[in-house]
Amino acid sequence: MTTTAAQSETSTRRQQIIGLSAAFGIGMLVAVQSRLNGGLGELLGDGIPAALISFGSGFLILLVATALVPPIRRSLGNVWAAIRDPQNRSNLRWWQCIGGLCGAWLVATQAITVHVIGVAVFTVAVVAGQAVSSLVVDRLGFGPAGRQEFTTLRIVGAAVALIAVVLAVSDQLSHPNGLLLAILPALGGLATAVQQAINGRVARTAAGNAYGAVAAGVINFFVGVTALLVVFLIDLILRGAPNPLPTNPWLYLGGACGVIFISAAAAVVRVVGVFVLGLGTIAGQLIASLLVDLFAPAADKPITLPVLAGTTLALIAVVVAAIPNLRRG
Repeated sequence: MTTTAAQSETSTRRQQIIGLSAAFGIGMLVAVQSRLNGGLGELLGDGIPAALISFGSGFLILLVATALVPPIRRSLGNVWAAIRDPQNRSNLRWWQCIGGLCGAWLVATQAITVHVIGVAVFTVAVVAGQAVSSLVVDRLGFGPAGRQEFTTLRIVGAAVALIAVVLAVSDQLSHPNGLLLAILPALGGLATAVQQAINGRVARTAAGNAYGAVAAGVINFFVGVTALLVVFLIDLILRGAPNPLPTNPWLYLGGACGVIFISAAAAVVRVVGVFVLGLGTIAGQLIASLLVDLFAPAADKPITLPVLAGTTLALIAVVVAAIPNLRRG
């Protein structure tokens, strides 16, 4: 192997490790956001306005960033030009810019379910959908990393992740109402992998760098806010106004968390692919959800041995699934 090839392989492997570490951090932020939005939804007495506040605050942050940073505006212009391109040389379709619908669904389920089932159970429900969906999304080539074939290690990694989920919620089987409510975040997990994949494509078309990732976040939040605003107006007509806004400022940081992990995921997915990004996110979510339920619980759900064992298995799944990527460089 030549020196140049060895350096290239080392650099790529380093990027893979950094990407996997970033995915882990993204998952931790998702768990923190779940706690914040769940608490806000409980105090408002309605999860829809809580989701709108979370998405809306994140959108405002990104609008300020767009106004202050010209490269972000140019990146957004690149996306618009690509969609309007009659020859469509970028292969970006308009429907790949509506990943915010998936994000809006996930945030809404946070606000609706977390204060009932707890962060840990919410997280493993999301994991169940995300582990399977990310494997399929990679196989279909939705993400910017292209089509990635099924391999033994990737399938084993997904299977171990699902086993971890079953183990983590095994002590909840005597509470069917909570498990039925967990279906909502499970569907959110299915949508999350699709969101990460298409946001990655938008980021690559926008600029292929950090500015492109932020531009993808702007589009993601704009779509999500628009959808949640329509749902909120319908909810306002049918159910009336929510409770007064709580005074705790920490509850309004969910949008900032979303800005960070949506933009980070759009940048990282082109390095590690949707599947490994999903598993890294899963590990971060599970560990952070344990910490949140230990020190700042949203519901009366004690940490049990099955939940701890499920977290350990999820970490093993991440390592197993990431091995081919780290070897391949």
